[in-house]
Amino acid sequence: MAQVSIRINGRSYDIACDDGQEERIHALASYVDERVKEISDAVGQIGEQRLLVMTSLLIADELGMAQEKLNSGQSPAVAEVGSLSAAEGDALAENIESMAERVEVLADRLGKG
Repeated sequence: MAQVSIRINGRSYDIACDDGQEERIHALASYVDERVKEISDAVGQIGEQRLLVMTSLLIADELGMAQEKLNSGQSPAVAEVGSLSAAEGDALAENIESMAERVEVLADRLGKG
């Protein structure tokens, strides 16, 4: 089993993976790091845990939309970072703000529990 060191939001993580999967893990980590930076730029530093939760939700949403497109027979076009139109950027910002509000509510509930 291989060991890979990845970096997300300025922090290093050592990850175990199958031999030969090191490059893929680095590519996935790079994608996650880019998404974390996008969200951080949009909402500011809100704490690492919330930032990673929001990023996870955003990526899960992207995956869900791609799955829906596959199920409906459409080609799943995943936008590259920086290739969003102004309208898409605005929609993404609104989605991020909405997710941030939901994460805040969940964090408050967890803090009270």
